[in-house]
Amino acid sequence: MDLLNTLVDKGLRRELPTREEALAVLATSDDELLDVVAAAGKVRRQWFGRRVKLNYLVNLKSGLCPEDCSYCSQRLGSKAEILKYTWLKPDEASQAAAAGVAGGAKRVCLVASGRGPTDRDVDRVSKTIEAIKEQNEDVEVCACLGLLSDGQAERLRAAGADAYNHNLNTSEATYGDITTTHTYADRVETVQQAQAAGMSACSGLIAGMGETDADLVDVVFALRDLDPDSVPVNFLIPFEGTPLAKEWNLTPQRALRILAMVRFVCPDVEVRLAGGREVHLRTMQPLALHLVNSIFLGDYLTSEGQAGQADLEMIADAGFEVEGTDTTTLPEHRAAGGGCGSVCGDEASGTCGDEQAAAAAPEARTDLVSVRRRGAGTDIAPNA
Repeated sequence: MDLLNTLVDKGLRRELPTREEALAVLATSDDELLDVVAAAGKVRRQWFGRRVKLNYLVNLKSGLCPEDCSYCSQRLGSKAEILKYTWLKPDEASQAAAAGVAGGAKRVCLVASGRGPTDRDVDRVSKTIEAIKEQNEDVEVCACLGLLSDGQAERLRAAGADAYNHNLNTSEATYGDITTTHTYADRVETVQQAQAAGMSACSGLIAGMGETDADLVDVVFALRDLDPDSVPVNFLIPFEGTPLAKEWNLTPQRALRILAMVRFVCPDVEVRLAGGREVHLRTMQPLALHLVNSIFLGDYLTSEGQAGQADLEMIADAGFEVEGTDTTTLPEHRAAGGGCGSVCGDEASGTCGDEQAAAAAPEARTDLVSVRRRGAGTDIAPNA
């Protein structure tokens, strides 16, 4: 396909695609899927070889959130029967993190539900970061605590936080449809605060919430402009008891096309396969490794993931290797601060290309959603 040849050439040169080209990736047919994966795989290997970075989530505080994000099992009014607990102590969080590091994780992601941290919360997380670094000085620590207030990003950086995660989730035009208690602009501002404080920015999206192709392209292009170092791609886990429980819009093929589009738009960025991969990609997960260079190991915040050992076997069986702590994830030009957007292609102006006709919604697979009952906040060992 001329489209794929063009996208590969652009990706190898860090010249970014137009909106029309990004939309065309999402509109490719299932018959063309392997060609799309192979093309995006060339770009992935150019910048990251066959390495896969492992990340491990520690849910510091589960549930009890005052925000109304429709996709979230921890939201205000959620009836999802998830684990609910208040802050883990620093030694408890450090112990939980150690399980992921022992499983091969290079980065530990410390997450807490809520609108944003108080200054006391920042103190608590700072002590947790210090405890983790004392045990594993080479491990990267990413904090994900919600909206930041003035000075908090600098305090987290001083405590040893390497990165800060705050996802845009969906397009600016549709953001108000999924959340009303804060704004899209609030999220952008927090990512920028983290960058200004010297932390590596991590910001991504959630696919499968009923959005259009144009919405997906809009949020990925917005992320490209924001220029985070890592872009996690989540696929909605439709928890029973949340407003989006009936949104089963994804097929494995659709999920792979989305990942390929993200790779073409952000060719040299750490693209992370995040929540929902087991639910929506299922047996097609190994193909996704040709598109992403980073995954989460084991369980997620409130749902169970594939066993850590199964993740490691999948990576090896697919011909990839786990990235070690002695390896720099990002290409040299990004690690030096060059940024993804330092070489840009001309943007298409005007209206978007025709969107792919909506396929019949796949049958809901609620049996694939398993609420987490082990690991942080419980007396049961994690599955890392």
